[in-house]
Amino acid sequence: MNSMQHKNHFTRWIAAAAAIVALAGCSSGGAPTVENPVTVLPPVSDYTGPASANADVQAFRIELWEKIKGNNRCGACHGAGGQTPTFARNDDVNLAYQAANTVADLLQPDQSRMVTKVVGGHNCWLAAPSACGDTLTVWISRWAGANASGGTQIQLQAPEIKEVGGSKSFPAFADSGFAGSALYTLVRNQATANCVRCHASSAATQQQPFFADADPEAAYAAIRSKVNLDNPEASRLVVRLRDEFHNCWGSTGCADNATTMLNAINGFADGIDVTEVPPGLLISKGLTLYDGTVAAGGNRYEAATIAKYEFKTGMGSIAYDTSGTEPALNLTLSGDISWVGGWGLNVKMGGKAQGTAAASKKLADLIKSTGEFTIEAWANNANVAQEDAFIVSYSAGATARNATLAQRMYQYEAYTRSSETNANGNPVLLTRAADMDAQAALQHVVLTYSPVEGRRIYVNGVYTGDADAQEGGSLADWDDTFALVLGNETSTNRQWEGVLRMVAIHNRALTPTQIEQNFEAGVGEKYFMLFSVGHLLTDVPEPYVMLEATQLDSYGLQFSKPTFISLATGATIPSLNIAGVRIGLNGSDAGHGQTYVPLNATVGGTEYTSAGQQMTPYGAVIGLDKGVLDDMFFLSFERIGGLSNPADDPPVAPLPDIAELPTLPAESDVGLRTFDEINATLSQITGVPQTNTRVAGTYALVKQALPAIEKFGAFGPAQQTALAQLAMQYCNVLVDDNTLRPAFFGFDGSGTGTGVFGTSGSPNTTNRDLLINSLISKAVGTGLDAQVRAAEVRGELNGIDDPDDTYDTTGLINRLVAGPTGASASGGRTVMKAACGAVLGSGAILIQ
Repeated sequence: MNSMQHKNHFTRWIAAAAAIVALAGCSSGGAPTVENPVTVLPPVSDYTGPASANADVQAFRIELWEKIKGNNRCGACHGAGGQTPTFARNDDVNLAYQAANTVADLLQPDQSRMVTKVVGGHNCWLAAPSACGDTLTVWISRWAGANASGGTQIQLQAPEIKEVGGSKSFPAFADSGFAGSALYTLVRNQATANCVRCHASSAATQQQPFFADADPEAAYAAIRSKVNLDNPEASRLVVRLRDEFHNCWGSTGCADNATTMLNAINGFADGIDVTEVPPGLLISKGLTLYDGTVAAGGNRYEAATIAKYEFKTGMGSIAYDTSGTEPALNLTLSGDISWVGGWGLNVKMGGKAQGTAAASKKLADLIKSTGEFTIEAWANNANVAQEDAFIVSYSAGATARNATLAQRMYQYEAYTRSSETNANGNPVLLTRAADMDAQAALQHVVLTYSPVEGRRIYVNGVYTGDADAQEGGSLADWDDTFALVLGNETSTNRQWEGVLRMVAIHNRALTPTQIEQNFEAGVGEKYFMLFSVGHLLTDVPEPYVMLEATQLDSYGLQFSKPTFISLATGATIPSLNIAGVRIGLNGSDAGHGQTYVPLNATVGGTEYTSAGQQMTPYGAVIGLDKGVLDDMFFLSFERIGGLSNPADDPPVAPLPDIAELPTLPAESDVGLRTFDEINATLSQITGVPQTNTRVAGTYALVKQALPAIEKFGAFGPAQQTALAQLAMQYCNVLVDDNTLRPAFFGFDGSGTGTGVFGTSGSPNTTNRDLLINSLISKAVGTGLDAQVRAAEVRGELNGIDDPDDTYDTTGLINRLVAGPTGASASGGRTVMKAACGAVLGSGAILIQ
């Protein structure tokens, strides 16, 4: 947020403060939440109180008060005559406004007392407090004026100072102590504990995480985030039994069960040594991931967002709509669909997330009112082989829809029902195959629709260039009985597989600038981690080294953009040197992925701005140890300001005894042609240029499946399939060309299959010899030391007398002319294409 925005918000804040009443909330300070004393209030009726005193009160009324005053939300307690502060009172919106200003932070809406109380578990109207908090943040942001610019801003917050000390870390593998531990025995023993009844992949009622799985490595990977080695009493496994009474066993009660679990954890933890921070290191203060400032969604354009899914909950069967646009269109998860770390859903075969038709109705109502829309998704396609794979669909089955964003192999496709298309949204808009816009990677995919331009698709902030031939039309015919579904069709027969990180629907066609803005904002569980270095730089006010941390999955964090910054307003930073930076974890900085060791940057002076000074654009990936809740990160420096502590060179491993080295197999005398060599070879043989539209399109589709290296041991069946496809396309173009065809084969080949090549009993040997000899001489070759024998090619195509049944004795040509191809008017050319494809798609081309 820039200084002018600060000033505008601050001015409004001061004006509001003149009418603020004292805060005497449901609980104060750090006191625990208590039962609300008021349990029944008069039902909320239509408002008949005084009018809004000014524009800011009216904004409060429209954006926040109308949504929270109901008895099913804040109005149940914080209404007139209810619990202080009465920010949801229905008798006077101006008094409600005054009370709301005591619990709403207009500068940092997500830090509002109203939000943090709900996120902490205070009377959320949903099953997930985080979803209530996100929704309240949207409403307060709109009241505060973020909607004027359409964006959401991020305000950096100084974290709590945490000292870095010794810590215990999990051994790398289960057989280091877990597999034989009393802890694993306890969670696996159904007669003793109930864990294995649900938390195992073989359980009748499966519930993740599978920390009681029969596979000790799988169980170990799952249990690590549930065990606190440094403070076993805080372990989630203990808390669930002791405080939440979750599936206790036996007759002794949950407290006794919790003690049994605690003893097992203590026994496991006692066998692990503490990792102490090496003396003399120049280190920052410590942070966990959640000590950072949430960075996800920063500066997104959301002025017209009517449904939004960030998948932050991480548990349960509901994906919550946190757009703040009522009614909430929450989605129910079904089939094989699971949460992934870092905010996301992993959709597999049979999985989907679907809303009700009643809740989905708001999409039709709000989109028809504007005549335009945008579907925005951060999606990671599981592969580029899936077709008819529906990522986001507002529909009623495979033949009726309002709008759908889908994947077709390397392409994205868009269906939209309008006055220019049919009830299924056809004809579709399909991105060009040659561009390969769809990839098996995380992508920002956006479909927009406007009455002027029709459908447009953007990938990673860039318009694909595929114009909608149907152009724009009216959306008046949209059906409001359809349902929103992610990852499939409502009829479950249009499966998409992959990971969804965020989905949003807007009732405006976002502009290219707005789409690029949302792409740049990023997605996922992302934080700005501010590592305090004030104890190392005593002459710099509030200094921090900030890294952007993103949780990639359940196993690691990506750090990027190390930036030196001071949170002191107007700070002047002297020129200082920072070098040899390492990311430390749980007391040690000796892990892998230390990208910033070579860093040697000078910060401060004229290069420094209020937004900080980035030292390098590079990133680093660090594996999690205990999980994001408990892993303590810190930075160590070889040099920072006037302090220096050069690190010792890592020890050099001794060279192994040559006699002990394994004997590697000898390299093959032959190798594979690589993808570009195959394409050039087929072009040279057939005379068809590589730039031909048909072959270029096929090459673009199969290129990634063709060999990338020449080593014969790297051969896989997918490479043979890709070669066959490319070879067949070259042959199609060759035979369809009236100039290339006779020049290559020596005859025209026009006519039926039997008319050109005869039958097996009465073959046309002249044309058959011309066909086969042309392919042998131009594609296989003769007189070489190592090659496919010409006789074998001839036998496969024309048939051979083979008493050992080694070869196809019938022959490809005979099989073709014996079927429908024999009587087909174009059968002769079909046989030529098939024979050409069989030879050019064989090992004769693949192997060199």
